[in-house]
Amino acid sequence: MADRPRVHGIGGVFFKAEDPDALAKWYADHLDVGGEGWGGHIFNWRRADTGTEAMTVWSPFKATTEYFAPSEKAYMVNLRVDDLDGTLAALRSEGCNVLDRYEANEQGKFGYVLDPEGGLVELWEPPAAEQAGA
Repeated sequence: MADRPRVHGIGGVFFKAEDPDALAKWYADHLDVGGEGWGGHIFNWRRADTGTEAMTVWSPFKATTEYFAPSEKAYMVNLRVDDLDGTLAALRSEGCNVLDRYEANEQGKFGYVLDPEGGLVELWEPPAAEQAGA
């Protein structure tokens, strides 16, 4: 394993809800989580290892979402990584169930692996600007 951990934070917690809008409103009204206008919430923080700014997203999804497929779990965890391609290659070499699903856009790069119980883990390499603390 490298000098730095593969994962350096939680990028997001995503879960299915029967009524995501009503649930997000409850969290916003009672726990000050949400109210962003898109149903989720962003927690800002700084990385302990580099001091750069980072964020974690909390967001309910519709119960019928297919985004968590092929997992049948009601949740998905997004973990932040510095080197998505290297992490995916290492996981493949270790025999993990890495999916062929891969996305790259203005929000960064995303890869997917299933944990041993079938839970979907979304690995996220934030855009270079965020990693540098811009």
